[in-house]
Amino acid sequence: MPHALPAHVATVLAADSGGTQTVDPSGPVAQLIIAAVIGIVVIIALITWLKVHPFIALTIGALGVGIGAGLAPDKAVTSFGNGFGATMTSVGILVGLGSMFGKMLVDSGAADRVVDTLVRRSSKAALPWTMALIGALIGLPMFFEVGLVLLIPIIVLVAKRSSVPVMKIAVPALVGLSTMHAFVPPHPGPLVAISTVGANLGTTLAFGIVLAIPVIVLAGPVFARFAARWVDIPAPDIFGSRGSGAGSASGADDPASAGREARRGPATQDTASLPHGKSDFTRVISEPRSPSFAVALVGILLPVVLMLAQAVREATVPDASGSWVSVLDFLGTPMIAIGIAAVYAMVFFAIGGGMDRSAVSKSLESALPPVAGVLLIVGAGGGFKQVLIDTGIGGVIADAVKDSGVSVLLVAWVVSALVRVATGSATVATVTAAGIMAPIAHDLSSPMTSLLVLAIGAGSVFLSHVNDAGFWLVKGYLNTTVGQTFKTWTVLECLISVIGLLGVLLAGVFIH
Repeated sequence: MPHALPAHVATVLAADSGGTQTVDPSGPVAQLIIAAVIGIVVIIALITWLKVHPFIALTIGALGVGIGAGLAPDKAVTSFGNGFGATMTSVGILVGLGSMFGKMLVDSGAADRVVDTLVRRSSKAALPWTMALIGALIGLPMFFEVGLVLLIPIIVLVAKRSSVPVMKIAVPALVGLSTMHAFVPPHPGPLVAISTVGANLGTTLAFGIVLAIPVIVLAGPVFARFAARWVDIPAPDIFGSRGSGAGSASGADDPASAGREARRGPATQDTASLPHGKSDFTRVISEPRSPSFAVALVGILLPVVLMLAQAVREATVPDASGSWVSVLDFLGTPMIAIGIAAVYAMVFFAIGGGMDRSAVSKSLESALPPVAGVLLIVGAGGGFKQVLIDTGIGGVIADAVKDSGVSVLLVAWVVSALVRVATGSATVATVTAAGIMAPIAHDLSSPMTSLLVLAIGAGSVFLSHVNDAGFWLVKGYLNTTVGQTFKTWTVLECLISVIGLLGVLLAGVFIH
């Protein structure tokens, strides 16, 4: 690696366009470092102490860092705006399309179909492994909060019907969901990290899936055995039946409830007969329609397959040409792959679920408001990153890490984990760490840059505690005490983070 550059020498950094830009430090090194430290502390204090929305906190922190580092106020604003716009261009479209696909998956009943089919075909011993698979499949296209609310009634019902300890069911499902959220695009965290450090999405997707397998196995079904002993509680009596609430949790808490009711077909009579033609009883059934298991599974895996195919082509035959290469590269472009999946859902999920055009329109429209806040946070993180670059702070950080002799991957994990513990937000941890580490990525190979993204993702889920909304969601749904939630949810999040880090470090030994 190159030696550290003196403060007065222009630093060459990676630009968002994939080229390079020459940046002269906007002030002395000491001023740059102090401005960066104070800015990060201000962001954390605003979020944790004053309860300011992360979008506003990141905006204030970024502009403060720029001005404090010596940029003129108008240039600091311009720098932030450029970073915000570039990040929204690369990430915003994907998050929007992914959210629409996830909403169609729920409202059409495709998610129900996948879950019901896998659970029905599993033995009692295999249920923890099946729940891990369900968590991963549901987590692949969905945001964490939506996936969690969808999984909770499934966890409760499976635990009650199978008489398996609830933690043996809950832990694997939650691990599958959280691991996908941390490591695998098209979730906002990995997407913004990929965009910020200039990683290849297909390569990161492939590495993320491979890394997720041992993480889910060890932190899921394996750890679930211990969690079930530490926290031996009955399945909470929250949902009387799928989609209908009891007690404090109403049916509206299940995101599939409204769509399920809208998809109920005409009532049919089902006569159960005894021998000699004697009728036992006649019941009226009105079950909601849903796509077939195959249709649902194809929709979930479609964007992954398209992006992986393009990544495999680049890795195996990088110099290939011809119409098939052009088609494969086009279909594997993230925006196109996820867009195709969204259109597939609009057509095949809707047909299988009995949704008319107005129902499809309503489902797609309702998918966007919940992600508006996430998009603003992601964009502000991109603005913060650009300010770090334009002031030259990024170059100072990059040089310090290079000269320290510490693994870049370990530094990325530590930075992300510290912000996560301080703010309680995996997304804020990811966008902040990615912005800080972006200049360092310029000197890394493409595979190492993808590992850098995964190291940041691993750190972003470390030590979930009382400042994390996910902590309280899990506690409330599973009806555990604070101590029991620490023994289960917090420990599994730490396992995901540490096992993920070990996997990234091991891969980094063989990849340069």
